[in-house]
Amino acid sequence: MKPRKGQQGISRSFEHAYRGLVYVVRTQRNMRIHVVVSVLVLVASLLVNVSALELAALVIVVMLVLATEMLNTALEFAVDLVTKEYHPLAKLAKDVSAGAVLVTSIGAVLVGYLILADDLGPLSLKTLERVRSWPGHLTVVSLGLATLGVLLIKALTRSPNSFYGGMPSGHAAVSFAAWVAASFIAVDAGAGRYAGLLSVITLLMALLVCQSRIESGAHGFFEVAAGAVLGSLVTVAVFQLL
Repeated sequence: MKPRKGQQGISRSFEHAYRGLVYVVRTQRNMRIHVVVSVLVLVASLLVNVSALELAALVIVVMLVLATEMLNTALEFAVDLVTKEYHPLAKLAKDVSAGAVLVTSIGAVLVGYLILADDLGPLSLKTLERVRSWPGHLTVVSLGLATLGVLLIKALTRSPNSFYGGMPSGHAAVSFAAWVAASFIAVDAGAGRYAGLLSVITLLMALLVCQSRIESGAHGFFEVAAGAVLGSLVTVAVFQLL
């Protein structure tokens, strides 16, 4: 029986689907990254002999990430087809679609970690101990949390079109986080009288960074002050709690 108008055979449908999949992998960098990471995760899960249920969960989240990335690409093509000119709603459509990919990717990472954590050896079983034992790890955690805090606050208080300027200053947050971290490390290392000197030097560097942000017009005084407070509090919390 011939397919009715507007319909096509099953083999033809698979052919179109295959062409779409190949095109996305061939032209979209993010899709290629997702595919490579997915293959590595699935191969690793087979090597560590995960259970059938765990493997099924990994396959589901991997396919979800790949499908979401393909839908994101399709939506971008559809938006570009409708309009070639800049429009706020078109940008929001693309941004929200990209956000969906990010959400599924984070979910996949969490599922993968929960399933493979027991088989990752020291990388997963002793991560917290390593962070506590080496101040450099605490410093990296502090800088990362300070940066994340800046991005979250800016996302809540500013237009999402740009992260330039705004409340608080990211440069101030990172520089003051580095100052507090350097001070803690100097004291813990038993630097003695040089600990205070190191703290003062790093503080002056942080203040110079803040001054440059104000003089360039990127931030106002209160934005810089808010960033400095944020970076300092986050770093103090990390060094005291971990």
